[in-house]
Amino acid sequence: MASVSATDLKGMTQEERVKALGMTTDQLTGRSMYIEFDPDATERFAYPWAPDVDFNKRTELDCDEMTATEVNANIRSLMEEGFGSIVVKNPRGMHSLGVGILNKLNLIIEGSTGYFAVGLIDGPNVRINGRVGWSCGENMMSGTVIVEKNAGSTFGAAIRGGDLVCRGSVGSRTGIDMKGGTIIVGGDTGALSGFMMQRGRMVVCGNAGKNLGDSMYDGTIYIGGDIQSLGVDAVEAELTDLDKAWLTRKLTQYGLMPENGVDHFTKVVAGKQLWNYDNLEPNEKKLIL
Repeated sequence: MASVSATDLKGMTQEERVKALGMTTDQLTGRSMYIEFDPDATERFAYPWAPDVDFNKRTELDCDEMTATEVNANIRSLMEEGFGSIVVKNPRGMHSLGVGILNKLNLIIEGSTGYFAVGLIDGPNVRINGRVGWSCGENMMSGTVIVEKNAGSTFGAAIRGGDLVCRGSVGSRTGIDMKGGTIIVGGDTGALSGFMMQRGRMVVCGNAGKNLGDSMYDGTIYIGGDIQSLGVDAVEAELTDLDKAWLTRKLTQYGLMPENGVDHFTKVVAGKQLWNYDNLEPNEKKLIL
């Protein structure tokens, strides 16, 4: 790439500076796409060692006198016994509750949880009838998680699949490093939501804080209210009929469809001007930001 001086870039628009620095002309290398699951497969939708559970077989687990480690161990033991519906009572804001569940399961948590609730999960359907702390659903692979009240910061950090839903409002950095799946927020979200987002969809029915989608690589963010500010390389895009159809279907599914429809939503995507940021010289990086 030819050297570009600060004098040459003076007076150029942001888009012109990006092109002059080779940010949009150099194609990424080493990027590959692969199919993780065979769409024609008719079996083996679960891990080979996963216990066979019956959703009609229901039990309750009172964790009032337990540690988080004991609660999680009991959940696994109950699944080994074939219980497919487990109700956890008296969580009392316990941290790391319901983490690492790699199995089909209906898990109902009656109360509020602390940090890192139901992280590292692959398959269960979870309903939390209270609030959650930081990083709920972190690194979630598949399944559904529905939080009935509010959530803390980094809601859905590094999520890879499934639906993560909060009916209330969430804190800052929602969907940070998001790699797939869907995050839906019924209320507002804080600053730096969608930071370094790579794939997936985020839907916020309310307002968004500062620096929405900062440094996002790919993916889509839909905001139903006001956006305080967009982050670096986050740009507005046209809300298509396909977007509206998907939003209508998804929000209706979770009872979060606005009375005035979805036409007012703002669509935010990556401007893709930072895709080759690492290839720039230090002085060029300063010029592009």
